[in-house]
Amino acid sequence: MPDLGRPVVAAADTGAINVSVADVLAAQARLRRFLPPTPLHYAERFGTWLKLENLQRTGSYKVRGALNAMLAALERGDERPVICASAGNHAQGVAWASFRLGVQAITVMPHGAPATKIAGVQHWGATVRQHGNSYDEAYAFARELAEQNGYRFLSAFDDPDVIAGQGTLGIEIAPHAPDVVIVPIGGGGLASGVALALKSQGVRIIGAQVEGVDSMARAIKGDVREIAPVATLADGVKVKIPGFITRRLCASLLDDVVIVREAELRETLVRLALEEHVIAEGAGALALAAGRRVAGKRKCAVVSGGNIDATVLSTLLSEVRPSPPRKPRRRNAERLRSRVAPNAPRPSRNEQPNIIAPAVEETLW
Repeated sequence: MPDLGRPVVAAADTGAINVSVADVLAAQARLRRFLPPTPLHYAERFGTWLKLENLQRTGSYKVRGALNAMLAALERGDERPVICASAGNHAQGVAWASFRLGVQAITVMPHGAPATKIAGVQHWGATVRQHGNSYDEAYAFARELAEQNGYRFLSAFDDPDVIAGQGTLGIEIAPHAPDVVIVPIGGGGLASGVALALKSQGVRIIGAQVEGVDSMARAIKGDVREIAPVATLADGVKVKIPGFITRRLCASLLDDVVIVREAELRETLVRLALEEHVIAEGAGALALAAGRRVAGKRKCAVVSGGNIDATVLSTLLSEVRPSPPRKPRRRNAERLRSRVAPNAPRPSRNEQPNIIAPAVEETLW
């Protein structure tokens, strides 16, 4: 195994670390009194259901994994201060959870992290340390501080309790019976957890990454070299090397990974705001951007977060001019009426029906 520059879990140890559906169910039992389910919204112009994690506590799904990991640690008697590295959303989740549970928290965030996310961490009383220009540089510094001070390091994705916590999102989607769920991938914690929750029910799980920021797609194919992520609107998924645990889970559970161009991501984010009135950050619009290449009768895309800087959003709204969506097809009105009342007598050609059913639009992407 080549040196990946990150002492998360030794390669020989990854097989011993297991996360199961039982862990996801245990996480749901822990979290239900803290986090109410987030809503599903049908984006008619996209023809896709949206799981709105931008309406989650702290504006991102990340609080699920952070809170579950901290609750599980307290159950085991581990009350050490917690330290994490994050581009922003995991840090906010850790900060909110530490505030609710009375645990000291330190977050290491790279320079250039969105001001909205830094302010969110500070709001909940966690200590913010800024270091490096990327998540991976912040990660290395946080690990060093943890070893020097005896803190508990909480990975943003490569931790069994974090993965199980993210999987509770999948449990909330399950009653709506999707045939495919599209999930953004950075380190792979969300994709792993959702796949654990839904794969046994026959749901296809598709990952979404940005072109040039596709370390998980490469790792699944066997290329574990460190890559330098390109500049992207989806700062929340800029990870040079995915997790060891998540890589194994994604390789065995994902049906595919779709790579999205940056221009597609920008247009989707603007369309989400203008057409669906949903504010998402770059990574939050990634799954929906991938959805146009995914076939399915009941597609569901996870809007993973909504913590976007106002200046970034205003620039996008002024610069990006999305092309109009395809016009919807109209269903045959008589066929539609027969579906609504299959046993009702059909009128003769010369007889006018008493009720004319309105045409119903069927959306396409």
